Amino acid sequence: MAREECKALLDALNKTTACYHHLVLTVGGSADTQDLREELQKTRQKARELAVATGARLTVALRDRGLATEERAEFERLWVAFSGCLDLLEADMQRSLTLGAAFPLHAPRRPLVRTGVAGGSSAVAARALSARSLRHEAEGDFDVADLPELEREVLQVGKMIDDMEMKVNVPRWTVQARQAAGAELLLSGASAGASSVGGISVQERAGPCDPSKALAATVFSAVLLVAVALALCVAKLS
Repeated sequence: MAREECKALLDALNKTTACYHHLVLTVGGSADTQDLREELQKTRQKARELAVATGARLTVALRDRGLATEERAEFERLWVAFSGCLDLLEADMQRSLTLGAAFPLHAPRRPLVRTGVAGGSSAVAARALSARSLRHEAEGDFDVADLPELEREVLQVGKMIDDMEMKVNVPRWTVQARQAAGAELLLSGASAGASSVGGISVQERAGPCDPSKALAATVFSAVLLVAVALALCVAKLS
């Protein structure tokens, strides 16, 4: 039950980290809005909660001295995958912090990122003053308040990674994968071998080349070329 619970938590963490990574790629672009910044905040908070829960479960399991060898190997594989998720999450949070500081949503003079439609008509202004826009204006600069919190959370994730290495010593290079190294190459080589064997069998069924047939084909081709040349000469002389 503990292993299945850890797998479920790790799967949720992996999906949330991937979602956060996808959102970070849009910061500073044409789709960058306050809604995006709020979604980034919610996603990274969910990822941190899942990371804390997953790390706690895996730590308890790996510090159990009565754990069977096979079970320990499985938990070590989960631990390595968990470490990779945390590394990616920390890097994306750092990237989001850098981009958020470089591209503020509400610059004092001129926004660095322009999104939406600009115009002088009253219709455009009416569409811009929606309920969501009014709520955002009332809340003030969301990104300015969120950046210090994001900076603290980056430090917390880094500390979590350091604590993991102190509590459970599982070097990544010592963990064995389920699939043998180079298995994909062996499979592709087997497929190529099957294709070559199939080609050899087709050639064998076709049989060797008959010298008499080859000579007859060559003579026929030569005669045909001479006939075409003579026809062209006659056409020019006439």
